[in-house]
Amino acid sequence: MKKILLFLSVLTSLFSNGQTYPSQNINLLGMIDPNTENTVSNDNRHYSGCWGWKQTSLNKEYAIVGGSNGTYFIDVTIPSTPSVCAFVPGKTGCTWREIKTYLNYCYVVSDDGAPNTFQIIDMSTLPSTVTLVHNGISYFERAHTIFVDQNKLYVAGLTYSNSTGSAAMNVYSLATPTAPLLLRSLQQDVPSISYVHDMYVRNDTVFASTGYPGLFILKLTATNTFTQIGSFTGYASAGYNHASMLTQDAKHLIFCDEVPSALPIHLVNVQNFSNVQPVQTFKPHPGTTPHNPYLIGNKWALVSCYQDGLQIYDISQPGNAALSGYFDTYPQGGFNIGNYNSPNHYRGNWGAYPYLPSGIIIAVDMQNGIFILDGTPAFNNPVGVKDHVASPNSFIVYPNPASHMISVNYVTTNDSKVQLRNTLGQVVFEKQYTGSVTDVINTGAFANGSYVLSITEKDQTVNKKMIINH
Repeated sequence: MKKILLFLSVLTSLFSNGQTYPSQNINLLGMIDPNTENTVSNDNRHYSGCWGWKQTSLNKEYAIVGGSNGTYFIDVTIPSTPSVCAFVPGKTGCTWREIKTYLNYCYVVSDDGAPNTFQIIDMSTLPSTVTLVHNGISYFERAHTIFVDQNKLYVAGLTYSNSTGSAAMNVYSLATPTAPLLLRSLQQDVPSISYVHDMYVRNDTVFASTGYPGLFILKLTATNTFTQIGSFTGYASAGYNHASMLTQDAKHLIFCDEVPSALPIHLVNVQNFSNVQPVQTFKPHPGTTPHNPYLIGNKWALVSCYQDGLQIYDISQPGNAALSGYFDTYPQGGFNIGNYNSPNHYRGNWGAYPYLPSGIIIAVDMQNGIFILDGTPAFNNPVGVKDHVASPNSFIVYPNPASHMISVNYVTTNDSKVQLRNTLGQVVFEKQYTGSVTDVINTGAFANGSYVLSITEKDQTVNKKMIINH
C-alpha cells in the first residue's frame, strides 16, 4: 500500500485578546477590535459589513468596517499591526451598516430605524483623516445594502425620510460622486418585485436577492429602465434569498439563503438567464448558516458563515465543490451551529473582503472584531499526492482538538472508508462512503485522548492525528 504524506496547516491561533481561533489553511496575520463603546442587544454585536480600498498615491490599503456606532477606516498596509486612522460617527446601536467605494469616495448605508442617514465620505486625505461630504436624508434615510457597478450606485431596501415611503431598489448615477443622481426606481418598471435585500451587478445586469420570493435577474437598459430577463424561484432547499455573486466567466452564480438557519450554499448555472439550472448545494456542517458569498475568478468561493467563520471552497469543478480552508472567527459558538439557534443568535462572521491587491483577506466578526487573514495555503491547496487515481485530495477535518464532533470533508469520485482509531489501535468509528463526503462524526461518547483518523481510497490511505478533549 502506498503511503501518502499530507501536509495540512491545521492550527489554532492564539492572539492578544486571549481567544483561540481554530483554522485550517488560513493564517491569522493580525486583528483589531476598536469598538468598545457601543453594542447591540444581548448578542453584544459591535460590527457588520466591510469593504476595502487601495490608496494608490501612498500605496496603502484600508479595511472599511461598519460598526454599531459608525464607520471605521483601518490601515492594514502592515497586516500584523492594523490601526484605526479615521472614524465617522453614525447612528448608534446599529445592527446593519454596509459600505461600498467609488474612486476616492465611500458610501455608507444603515437599515436601522429612524433617525438615520445616508453618508458619503471623501477618503483622499487618508491616513490622517476623512471628510464627511454628505450626511442626510435627502436621497433616502435607510437602506439595507448598496452596490457599485461602473459609475452607478445601486441601493436596495430603501426607506425615505421620516418613513414617508419605500423602494425595492434604486439606481443612481455617480457622474458627480458627491451628488448621486437618481436614474430609476425598480418599481417603475417591475412593480411585482416589492423588496430587494441585496444585489450583485455586472455591466448593468442585476442579480437581485429578494428574500423568500427568490432570485430575479434584471437588466438596466441604455434608456435607464429595468426589464426582468430571468429568475430562479421555488428551488430545493429554498429560504430567504440573501446575497449572490457571479463567477468571472459569468457562467455560474453562487448565493446564500439566510433563513431558516442551516440551509446550504447554492451554485447555479446562469449561462441562459431564462433557464437557470441548479448545479450543487454544499456546506461544511449540517447546522452551518451561510450569510455572504464572495468569488475570486472562477475557482474560489469565500463564504462568511456566522458562527462557523469564514470558509473557502474550490469550485473550479462545478458540481464538485471542495472545502479548501476555514477560519473560525467565533470559537465561542463551536461548530455546526445555525445563527438563530437559542441561546446563540446573531453572532459570528458577517462578511469579508478578499480583493485588496496584497491578497490579504479582511473578515469581520460581529462580536470579536476585524481579522486580517492570509488564505495562501488554501489557495495553493497543498493536499498530498495524486497518482493516477482520484485520491481524497481535499481532505479537511476539524476542529482539532475536537470535543463533541469532527467534521470530515473531501472530494473524490471513488468509494472510500473513514476510520477513527484510539491509541490501542481499536476502531471506534468506521463508515463507508460513495463519492465526495461531507459528514460529521459524533465524538461525544469517546474518551479524551489521541486518535488517528484515516481515509482509505483504493490503494491510498491518508492519516491525520486528532485530539479529543471534552
